[in-house]
Amino acid sequence: MQTTDTTSAARAVREEAIPLTGAGNDYDALLDRIGDARCVLIGEASHGTHEFYRERARITRRLIEERGFTAVAVEADWPDAYRVNRFVRALTDDSAEESLDDFRRFPHWMWRNQDVLEFVAWLRERNDALGPGRGRDVAGFYGLDLYSLFTSIEAVLGYLDRVDPEAAARARQRYACFEHFQQDSQAYGYAAAIGAAEPCEEKAVAQLVELQRTRRHAPGGEADDERFFAEQNARLVQNAEEYYRSMFRGRVSSWNLRDRHMAETFDALRQHLTRRRGADARIVVWAHNSHLGDARATEMGSRGELNLGQLIREAHGRDAALVGFSTFRGSVTAANDWDEPAERKRVRPGLAESYERIFHDADVPAFMLDLRRRGAAVRELSEPRLQRAIGVVYRPETERWSHYFESVLPHQFDFMLHFDETGALVPLERTATWETGEPEATYPTGL
Repeated sequence: MQTTDTTSAARAVREEAIPLTGAGNDYDALLDRIGDARCVLIGEASHGTHEFYRERARITRRLIEERGFTAVAVEADWPDAYRVNRFVRALTDDSAEESLDDFRRFPHWMWRNQDVLEFVAWLRERNDALGPGRGRDVAGFYGLDLYSLFTSIEAVLGYLDRVDPEAAARARQRYACFEHFQQDSQAYGYAAAIGAAEPCEEKAVAQLVELQRTRRHAPGGEADDERFFAEQNARLVQNAEEYYRSMFRGRVSSWNLRDRHMAETFDALRQHLTRRRGADARIVVWAHNSHLGDARATEMGSRGELNLGQLIREAHGRDAALVGFSTFRGSVTAANDWDEPAERKRVRPGLAESYERIFHDADVPAFMLDLRRRGAAVRELSEPRLQRAIGVVYRPETERWSHYFESVLPHQFDFMLHFDETGALVPLERTATWETGEPEATYPTGL
């Protein structure tokens, strides 16, 4: 990475930035430039920033209302998100908050938060307002991730118990392979990886194949949706089984399996919705920048990692639009380590050699930048620079090594939205440490 003077880059960004003021027409330019794209991927630079969630929802509302998008697919587990899907499509008596109750696994604040609550409540109201005969225009909410191995097994068995008890018995016999691990996916993966337990791969594959074979005999309408829900859970069991074994072979292997699963789920969902609607489905994806920005433009790609954004861009070309987010400083909801409570932590100012610093020096509080436009800003931003990524864990004391990676931004995203100072996402369950927040602190420099 070259370290260069960023003055000219900041000046070019300032001249080409489209300010965002909170007005209703903020995203007119974005929608115009997205055009007729059927796949819009909207990222986030952290899993705990209010502005990212709020603005992503604002854009998504307009895509649903003005461009005919009928699905929001998110970085969440398929069975957990499907409860929300049933709520927004008026298939359950849940309240908006109750529909989020299946997000029990860490980090639950990622989906059990005020911004998501408001969005799913809006989506239910919008769908209700369509009235009879407009079912093809109802928008759903779906998960793409694959952590829910045992929850998905339960969902497959529950579906088959209702529709085909004999098939349910066969599924129980196959899935009994997982019973010795007390719903601990990592324990299964470790035991299978070291040869201490028989891998359940063949049995998981057999169950998915059986469900796929029944597809042509499935009835239409809501029954077909439920069959698709079960089939996707069986797909998740197959892929999660391989994923948890791969965790003990290395990061690249497990990362690639996870993002390939998300791409497979995206494709299967798009095909299902297209078949159900009788028209090409349009889907918004919500996930972290690291999943949605093209990995080929980052140091991830140089390590052999791919991601969902790359796979969708390769498959759909200009029919896909990739939108990233960034911030310079503020606060974030994150944990100190995996499985620890959510805290409200201060976000350090962006490093001097980072894209975040250039955007800060442009001196526009919030803006959109069109990276498809080959102007001075894109030329200035087209050398490798540091970019920050905060997940569910934030360690500011080692931020340079824990949360920055190199990228070439104009090749990674089509559009970038920058909010210079941002606030923490508000969880539905606020702990004492979150309420107190992190005190002012001075961290060692140069880490």
